[in-house]
Amino acid sequence: MKRGLFIGRFQPFHLGHLYAIKKVLDEVEELIIVVGSTQKSHEPANPFTVGERLLMLKNSLTEAGIDAKRYMIIPVPDALMHSIWVAQVVSYTPPFDTVYTNEALTRRLFQEAGFKVKPVSLYKRERYWATEVRERMLSGGEWNKLVPKAVAKVIRDVDGANRVKDLLKKDHNAGMSYS
Repeated sequence: MKRGLFIGRFQPFHLGHLYAIKKVLDEVEELIIVVGSTQKSHEPANPFTVGERLLMLKNSLTEAGIDAKRYMIIPVPDALMHSIWVAQVVSYTPPFDTVYTNEALTRRLFQEAGFKVKPVSLYKRERYWATEVRERMLSGGEWNKLVPKAVAKVIRDVDGANRVKDLLKKDHNAGMSYS
């Protein structure tokens, strides 16, 4: 069985992520979706909890009609050092053949560990990326068109847009970066 690995923070999960997952599923029989940085939440770049992100993913994939037998979602915390992060991911997941990522550090670390790494197809990257979603939440813009309906529901249920506003306004006013 050909099994792929796709890693993201999903802060929040958006339509670009969904597009990428569908494209990877065209190449593999089963996909391991790693939710990274699980220890982080309530921060400008990481406003949502791991539980909220797991719910966003599960509900979005169900809503998209993706067979749950074709994927598994596994939360993985960050490692204290980059040099051990790949081993940590491997210890949390079943075996996989290919890592799908466009993130430079992730690509480099998995390649150095001997894994096959392929780029992920992006969909309208200038529009569909988590920073854009959070920016629209901050400005009161129309963020919900950038995420699956299931994600918009989770965000509404946890008052996530106001959480993002509170977190980003605080850091924005202090002149700190939140990308």
